[in-house]
Amino acid sequence: MVLLEHSAEPYVFNEDVQILTESDAWWVGIFYSMMAPCVALFVVASSYLQIPLHYSTGEFFKHRIARVFVPLVIWSLIYAFIWGNPMENLGNLLLNFNYEAGHLWFVYMLLGLYLLMPILSPWAERVSKRELQFYLLVCFATTLIPIVRILVSDGDMVVWGPSGVPNTTEYPLWGVASWNRYGLFYYISGFVGYVLLGLYMRRFAGYGTRAKVATLALLCWILGFTICLIWVMAIVYGLASNGFPVNGPTEMIVLIEKPFLHDEICVYLMTVGLLFLFRMIRADGWFYQRVILQISKVGYGIFLSHMIILSILSEWFRDALGIGTDGLLGVFTTPLQIILTAMFSLTISTIVCILIQRIPKYGKWIVG
Repeated sequence: MVLLEHSAEPYVFNEDVQILTESDAWWVGIFYSMMAPCVALFVVASSYLQIPLHYSTGEFFKHRIARVFVPLVIWSLIYAFIWGNPMENLGNLLLNFNYEAGHLWFVYMLLGLYLLMPILSPWAERVSKRELQFYLLVCFATTLIPIVRILVSDGDMVVWGPSGVPNTTEYPLWGVASWNRYGLFYYISGFVGYVLLGLYMRRFAGYGTRAKVATLALLCWILGFTICLIWVMAIVYGLASNGFPVNGPTEMIVLIEKPFLHDEICVYLMTVGLLFLFRMIRADGWFYQRVILQISKVGYGIFLSHMIILSILSEWFRDALGIGTDGLLGVFTTPLQIILTAMFSLTISTIVCILIQRIPKYGKWIVG
């Protein structure tokens, strides 16, 4: 899902920040909306497997440093020398990730959640189903806040943050002010909600009747997907008032990505729906053992490394197959390019990471 999402990015977030064709806009909207829960699902999976902690806090952090932090450092250094000015990139690493390798933001967020898990672990062991449901309800309510902001504000404004990355201003709600952004729901919103969701799925979620669960899960996903797609296309057509191609400043990225942020109701609904669908899958055959499990073992390495391969393949497929409706398959050119880029990137990244992981002593430090 992450690779499919990143394979769609060049069709909107390319070097000039432009959407070349109307068909590109729709296909990117569809792919992005479908794959939007990918990060949330990763957080839920981490929570499901890690909390309550299975060992001491010291052991927990020791494992996380070896499996997550060290590979992050190594790949941050690799990206620093691949794209942009190496010396400038190395200096920026003291403050943040390399913006040329923007996908690494995820690991910083995940490490922040790991810092919280030992604190939440004792509570997670004794929390009742009703208590956890209450907190999940509060987390769900916070996903409506971005919509409330849109309804009560006069429109989004964009300001430049200290890092040079545009950040949308927030309409002040429930304790938020120009001098304070730590409002009522600040500490219980965002990815903490997905940590609690992972805990609930592990401890209390039943299986129920397969047909009933599947129906409700699909309805949940369809509703979330529909909201997400309508929202993003409304933004795109607002930007395309003068037709396609759509050219714009970097701030355009902030507006287009707004529906895909993980504190939005559409992403939350799709995540819940997919979780219950995924739990219905049972597999222990050849394909699981030889393919799924092998990819899973190097999944973190694939995430860290795939952008190098993906960027090359994406450009190659666009040159080979053409652009948008003028391409080889007309309106279906863009989805074919996205799918092929993701499939080949996954295949090559998996093979490379498996080979790296087999390097004695050092392989696990590189790909986790």
